[in-house]
Amino acid sequence: MAERAQTGPKPDAPEVEDFRSPRGIDLSLIIVNWNSADFVRNCLASINPGSCAHRIEVIVVDSGSFDQCGGMLSREFPAVRFVQAPENIGFAKANNLGASFAAGRFLLFLNPDTEVVGNALERLVQVLDRHPEAGLAGALLHNFDGSVQTSCIQSFPTLLNQFLDSEWLRGLFPRSPLWGMAPLFEKDPAPAAVEVVSGACILIRRGLFEKLAGFDTRFFMYSEDLDLCRRVRAAGQVCLFVPEARIVHHGGGSSSSARSMFSVVMMRESVCRLFLLHRGPVAALGYRCIMAGSALLRLPLLLGKGGIQRMAGRKARSGAVRKWAAILRWSLGLESWAASKNGSALSSPKTAGVGSTASDNSSCVA
Repeated sequence: MAERAQTGPKPDAPEVEDFRSPRGIDLSLIIVNWNSADFVRNCLASINPGSCAHRIEVIVVDSGSFDQCGGMLSREFPAVRFVQAPENIGFAKANNLGASFAAGRFLLFLNPDTEVVGNALERLVQVLDRHPEAGLAGALLHNFDGSVQTSCIQSFPTLLNQFLDSEWLRGLFPRSPLWGMAPLFEKDPAPAAVEVVSGACILIRRGLFEKLAGFDTRFFMYSEDLDLCRRVRAAGQVCLFVPEARIVHHGGGSSSSARSMFSVVMMRESVCRLFLLHRGPVAALGYRCIMAGSALLRLPLLLGKGGIQRMAGRKARSGAVRKWAAILRWSLGLESWAASKNGSALSSPKTAGVGSTASDNSSCVA
């Protein structure tokens, strides 16, 4: 892997600390790029130096996409530290790699397809400074149209909430503890303790992150944020949701190719891995069965005559059929490639921690 160093920022670039500066850093902002250089540019441009009193450094890791992101940063944001991974090492491992270069008291993991609104960074740091019992904090995420992304907080997955999960039920019972998103509907803007915050924007104490050996690289992509929040809470720390810190999250910036079947399958594989690691092999098998049952229930409805009327157009119906067919194949063990992307559930999280490159190809079903 290589890194690039440049001299002082251009006048119109965010005034982040040059990574070679000897001054103390409060906040290390880490962004992982994979074929999303344009998103990275917009994300960095959204950082308003006047809205944050803390010293910030920015580290961008390219996870083997070689999409000219480094060149763009060199020209437009030369104070940003750029780290090039030789191949696609996965989201968790790439974030750990970025963290290994960080000097800040706090680490902020930010998706490339996000934009910072106002003083969001300052508010997040303030909250952790004022709440020593909290080890991690997340922001309120908005879609590009201003609507709230309800997935920015959630409950840790259980077989029950995965079995019942649907937009219809979430709409009927939005405050149910099954979903863990009740704080989104509170009028009080005070920080609230939650089970999980979205990995699109996670602020964590650097010492705690190192103690936990970083993100678990047995997750290639997806669910690494759920796992980290679970381990933070197991360590006796609180995960806080900070509604006054607002971030726009465009969603899927690095894997937006029409919500590819790769993403659909990897998401289920990662949740299955999560069940295996935290709830055991029976729960992991139960999750597969739930996904198989959901697919078998939905596919006949989508393929039937009524499915055409319920879906907004033939293209949407076709996409839904492809999605649930892929989930059915995965649940039956016919997408074995997905298991090889994630590391072995039998390996130690510590050996798969910050800066590690080890992985193997064990399936999530014991």
